[in-house]
Amino acid sequence: MSPTAITLILIAAMAHASWNLFSKQAAAAGAVCFIWLFFTVGTVLYAPVTVIVFVVSRPRLSGLPTVFLVGTAILHIGYALLLQNGYRLGDLSVVYPIGRGTGALLAAAAGILLLGERPGPLSTAGILLIVAGVIVIGLPSRSRIAQAPATQAPPAQAPAPQAPAPRSLDAQAPPAQAPPAQAPPAQAPPAQAPPAQAPPAQAPPAQAPPAVIGIAFALLTGVFIAAYTVWDKYAVATLQIPPVIEDWAATLGVAVALAPVALRDRTRLATVWRTYRPQVLGAAVLSPLAYILVLTALRFTAISVAAPCREVSVLFGVLLGRRMLGEGNQARRLAAAAAIVVGIISVAIG
Repeated sequence: MSPTAITLILIAAMAHASWNLFSKQAAAAGAVCFIWLFFTVGTVLYAPVTVIVFVVSRPRLSGLPTVFLVGTAILHIGYALLLQNGYRLGDLSVVYPIGRGTGALLAAAAGILLLGERPGPLSTAGILLIVAGVIVIGLPSRSRIAQAPATQAPPAQAPAPQAPAPRSLDAQAPPAQAPPAQAPPAQAPPAQAPPAQAPPAQAPPAQAPPAVIGIAFALLTGVFIAAYTVWDKYAVATLQIPPVIEDWAATLGVAVALAPVALRDRTRLATVWRTYRPQVLGAAVLSPLAYILVLTALRFTAISVAAPCREVSVLFGVLLGRRMLGEGNQARRLAAAAAIVVGIISVAIG
């Protein structure tokens, strides 16, 4: 891989990890609102640049290029929603590496199977290291596994306090001895005991821990990452669509598609903008910039090499998750991230 491509991908990786940190910080306040805000602001900020590129390069955008511009918008909508929901339920240092690592693997596989790219033995070993790192970094921690049964224990204890209730009614029966005939009706409440057993029946629908659901969202995010990477590789390398225009189409598409949903809750939207304005502005600048740099590298670099190498951002994501968000289990996650980085280097060299 050329030094130019490496430089572009490294800068993109740092920008990408940074805006994902902003996204994680604002995820709990309102996923859709935050996504819509930074995509809308990004659309406005990069509109002048897009116009300049269009005037200077005069690209042909009719026919098949139009299909690819619309298609990248659709794929990025799915990616943005899945990623933000993953951050809402899981740690940045878990969701980010799994999503990015899975996307890199699938994109590299698509480059080999669909585009006829043939990585050497060292590159293949690097891909396997990336797989191992993704698996290890995505394993739930023991503390999270231990918390799942603990949260389900209270329903089983719910009937215990209700069991003495019928007995208290029996205990009150002796004082009311004047009408002995009323004693049998006093035994009627025990018939209500079966309804008291209803809560245990609600215990079986045990829900998966949020961390596990977050990992599932991360895996689906990886599928969308691979899809739009392969899609956009063809657009910028074969159809010669300028990277700035390809990215701007995706950014505009997400902003338009999410507008009805985001504007439905204007109070939340205003709260997110007021509380997380720096994060919105940061993501609006860094998210398009990161992908424009990657698309530029993809114009002259094989996707089976470029896609895994850009995931050096995984290491930045783990470090940011520790320093900025206080996420734990860093020994295992850093070891897994290191394996991913070594794999990326192997792919680049091989």
